[in-house]
Amino acid sequence: MFICCIVNEIKNILPDEYYMREALKEAVYALEKDEVPIGAVIVSLGKIIARGHNQVELLKDVTAHAEMIAITSAANHFGSKYLTDCTLYVTLEPCMMCATAIGWAQIPRLVYGAGDKKKGFTLISKKVLHPKCEVVNGLLSDECSQLIKEFFRKKRK
Repeated sequence: MFICCIVNEIKNILPDEYYMREALKEAVYALEKDEVPIGAVIVSLGKIIARGHNQVELLKDVTAHAEMIAITSAANHFGSKYLTDCTLYVTLEPCMMCATAIGWAQIPRLVYGAGDKKKGFTLISKKVLHPKCEVVNGLLSDECSQLIKEFFRKKRK
């Protein structure tokens, strides 16, 4: 009971940071599976309803990005393609494919950690998101980008 109260207190004080740390846990799962360490969670009414991490190598599917897996899971949770009461937290700026899916799902709020200077959707167009989508970027960006940098540093050895 006491631990549950502490967790709820932390969620109430810094909800975005709390949920981004949950997305970081998903990124670590991807790292443990030798996938690019990107993680995502989708939150509705203060509750995590979907999680995802990159599974491109495991599934041999270029579309198996953390965001896509989380969006599919959330759509199954609600039985709807629209996720209008949700926030998506993801450790890396979504690519154009994922940003377009976020737009089609009508997710009203996107929070991401590290920017992506090579494949991020903001390099091409912010218009792929739903017009009312609020975007928060840079949350825990150092922690988010460090995982990815370390992953690729080890790959180059």
